[in-house]
This record gives sequence, C-alpha cells and structure tokens, in this order.
Amino acid sequence: MSIPALSYWLGNPQGQYVLEWERARVEQAVTDIFGFNAVQLGFLECDYLLGNRMPNKFRCDDALSQTRGDVVTDLRHLPFPAASIDLVVLPHVLEFSSDPHQVLREVERVLVPDGHAVITGFNPYSLWGLRRSWGYFEPVFPWVGNYLSVPRLKDWCKLLSLETQAGWFGCYAPPVNSERWIQRWRFMEKAGDRWWPMFGGAYVIQAVKRVHGMRLIKPRLKDIKARAGALSPVVQRQIAAAQGDLRERKQVVG
Repeated sequence: MSIPALSYWLGNPQGQYVLEWERARVEQAVTDIFGFNAVQLGFLECDYLLGNRMPNKFRCDDALSQTRGDVVTDLRHLPFPAASIDLVVLPHVLEFSSDPHQVLREVERVLVPDGHAVITGFNPYSLWGLRRSWGYFEPVFPWVGNYLSVPRLKDWCKLLSLETQAGWFGCYAPPVNSERWIQRWRFMEKAGDRWWPMFGGAYVIQAVKRVHGMRLIKPRLKDIKARAGALSPVVQRQIAAAQGDLRERKQVVG
C-alpha cells in the first residue's frame, strides 16, 4: 500500500499526534487477545502488534509499499488458509484501498471463529473530515483517502458476521501541523470525550468474528504446532527468506 508522502507525515507533529493516540488505543485492544497467529495489514512504518503476545506475528503489504514486511501480497487476496488467523490489525487500510469491501471479506475469511479484527481510520464527521472536503486536493496522506464513517463500517462488519465489540474516538484537535498549536488544543481531548465523542478525528474499532450455531472447541496442546504451521507454503517461504536476509545482515555487521 503505497501512500504519497506517508513517511513525511509520520515524522511531523500532526502525524505524531495521531499515532500517539492510535498506538495507545490499539495496544489497549490487542494486549489481552490470545491465540497463535496475528497479522498486521499495511502501514508497516508503525508496529501495531507490539503490545500483543502471540508467538507468530506477521506484517503484510503489497509490492508498492515503501517498507518491506514479512509477506508481500495483494491485500485483497491474502495467502492464508481460511480460519487460520486469530488477530488482524488494519491501520488505515480500508480507506486507502481500491476495494475495501474485498479486503474486509478476506479478513473475515482468514479469521478463526471468535477471532478479532482491529480497524483504525479517519472520521469524515470531524474537523479532519472537514479539512479533507474543503477543496484542498493535495495528493498526500492523509487527505487522499476515502474516509469511512463508523456507522458505515459497522454495517459492513455486520454483513460479514463481524460483531463490533469496542470502539474509541480521539484526536479532537484541529489538523494543524505545529507542535505549539497542537499543545494549545490539547484541552479538546477531554472535552471531546465528554461532550462530542462522535466527532473525533480518528477512531479505532474492535470486531469479533461470530459463527452462529458453532461451539468453539479449544485445540489440544499437541495441535498447537500444527495450528501455528497452517500458513500457506508461500507465506512460509517469504518468512524464511526474510529471516535469512536478517541473518546475513547480522553477519555483515558483525
């Protein structure tokens, strides 16, 4: 997922303001989610799985990404078997995808029953949404995305049997790009949470895959290795290659 000027935005005060809030909320969501396999799709410049304790964590993006992940793939067609992933984190993936419906369908397909999806996005009904719609057509992040409202995203999840379980709004300050002015507007965080919580500039949604009529049976200990190794051969080869490159770099540095 190649996004124009993403690296620049991440390094400026505006980007740091959003990431500081998102990381805290995502970590709150994923810390107590347990399983074997966790995946982050896109936005690899930031590690959103850092607070999770699953043994197998993969970071995926397409070939156009500026940062190489463990798996290079088309996010609309994930190379994972059905019902093999316990957690998928999608930081700003849907609003910058050419086919967000298909991406979400793939997430539902690869999730195990009672698996979790954590989605971050920019709120169109906020000062950030107004900034995007005022006719400023800079082809740079974050103004090039097709912002999705929370009610619309919840409708999509409901159609795919993804039950929204928790959600947070934040970043109520105007989208200024000055550290001084961001600090001056900090008072809006507490005021926004109390008086206008639906108008935060960014949001984090946590959803759970529900399979009706199915009783979840926890795997036996001897099945753990088989479950952890259920990823497709393509994924395993890419991860092995990435690990080999890392060993070679360590030898060169050493």
